Amino acid sequence: MIHSLPLADQSPPDDARDHLLDWTPQQLTTWLSDCGERAFRGKQIWQWIYRQRAVEFGEMTDLPASLRRALAERFVIFRSSIAKEETSPDGTEKLLIRLADGGEIECVLLRDGDRRSICVSSQVGCAMGCVFCASGLDGVDRNLRRGEILEQMLRLQRRLPAEQRLSHIVMMGMGEPLANLENVLQSLDVARSPDGLGISARRITISTVGLPVAIDRLSRHAVPYNLAVSLHAPNNELRSRLVPVNRKIGLQPVLDAADRYFQSSGRRLTFEYVLLGGVNDSKTCAAQLAALLRGRPVLLNVIPYNPVAGLPYQTPSDAQIKTFRQTLESAGVNVQFRQRKGSEINAACGQLRRHRED
Repeated sequence: MIHSLPLADQSPPDDARDHLLDWTPQQLTTWLSDCGERAFRGKQIWQWIYRQRAVEFGEMTDLPASLRRALAERFVIFRSSIAKEETSPDGTEKLLIRLADGGEIECVLLRDGDRRSICVSSQVGCAMGCVFCASGLDGVDRNLRRGEILEQMLRLQRRLPAEQRLSHIVMMGMGEPLANLENVLQSLDVARSPDGLGISARRITISTVGLPVAIDRLSRHAVPYNLAVSLHAPNNELRSRLVPVNRKIGLQPVLDAADRYFQSSGRRLTFEYVLLGGVNDSKTCAAQLAALLRGRPVLLNVIPYNPVAGLPYQTPSDAQIKTFRQTLESAGVNVQFRQRKGSEINAACGQLRRHRED
């Protein structure tokens, strides 16, 4: 059964308090010092937020009452609100988050065995223009700030029982993470910090349509995040139709940048391929894709399309999926077909927001 419930837990639109999740530990330590407090209080505050899941300063019972009052006067922990939430029978939960300026984004919690993975947005909308994706149908409004990215993670963490922890993070929600790289990296630095969520970089994936300059910047960041590059087509002509930004970049520069990231990080690359019925699911496409990836230490993640209302694309037939898979496997491609989760709740990027608008 699918549940949908609007909630209201947002600070008032005219709230002038700072969003604490936008602050660095160093900034908080400086503020505490100015208030006459010792530096260790900062670590206590972060532990309350990231480990004990506090959303109000009043919950931080080992802090002096005077400090709790000062924190509540200066800061807010959660600045957004949950506009809509839905739960699928397979345990997938999706939140439509309304930001303080009225923009809306989506994030997802996926349960799979012992894994508790979250999919997080990086922008309000998306400018990449992928023709089959609901996220970019209205373009991009703005980048998310560091605190807005972290708040998604914390809200999803609160969906878990106290004894469970988040295990994996995927930057694969609304937006192009590499187009907002500074804020994405700042938020992920907190996510992997022992004083934050404590999630290993090896369990964090950044998804991109392939922006070579930004991929090289990510290489220089020197943290071995997993990189997932969305191909969606095995040649420039088809990819430029499906992913319009490819017209300015080209497929080979994307592959070259991905190869450089592998050399710098040592992390096996993942290439994503959304399988569109009658568009990019032919045996010829599979053979071209196999040739493109030959010799590269990669995993190809094939994702049967999750239909979006108002768009003409369809999920391929079971027979076509089988043929596509057999062609890749016979060519020696390391391939997995992603299990579709949350299809009952419009779990693909941008669908919940668009459904609400309609």
